[in-house]
Amino acid sequence: MRAQVLTPWTHRRWSFCFPAELYPAVLERLRGTPARLDECCGALDDASGCASPEDGWSIRRHVGHLGDLEALLSSRLDAYERGVHELPAADMSNRVSVETDHDAQRLDALLARFRDVRSETMSRLDAYPRDFFARSAWHARLGMQKRVVDTCVFFADHDDHHAALMRLVASGV
Repeated sequence: MRAQVLTPWTHRRWSFCFPAELYPAVLERLRGTPARLDECCGALDDASGCASPEDGWSIRRHVGHLGDLEALLSSRLDAYERGVHELPAADMSNRVSVETDHDAQRLDALLARFRDVRSETMSRLDAYPRDFFARSAWHARLGMQKRVVDTCVFFADHDDHHAALMRLVASGV
C-alpha cells in the first residue's frame, strides 16, 4: 500500500493574493474539518485506523497529528495578537506526532480530541474583529509575510492534505 502520492507538504508553495475579507469562507473550511474527518473515518473499524502504509502514517496518526498541530495555530494567533514581527516556527520534525503513540489510542477518542481543540480555535477566530484577519507577520520557512487569513488558509490546506492522505490509506492506495 502506497499513500504518499500527494506532493509532500514541505514542497508545497502558496500565493496569498486574495482579499482578507474572504476570511468567513476560510473559517468555514477550518470549521468543517472535524465533520470531514468523521465522515472519512465513519466506516472504519478501530483496527483499520492503525494500519500504516509502508511509506506513511496510519489514519490514527494523521488524526492525532492534526490535533497536535492545533497548538501551533494557537501560538501563531497569539503572535498576531501581540503584533510580533515573525511567526513562531513549526517543528518540521513533527516530534510530538512522531513520539506520541497515536496508534495506541482509540480512533473515536482522537477524533473527539481534534473536534474539541478545533472548536476552541474556532471560538477564538469567531471572536476577532474583521480587521484582525488582515494583520501580518513574517513566516520564515516560506519567506513571506502572512496575514491571519493566510495562516487560516494554510492550516485549512494542511487539514485537507492529511484528510486526502487518510482517504488514500483507507482505500488501500
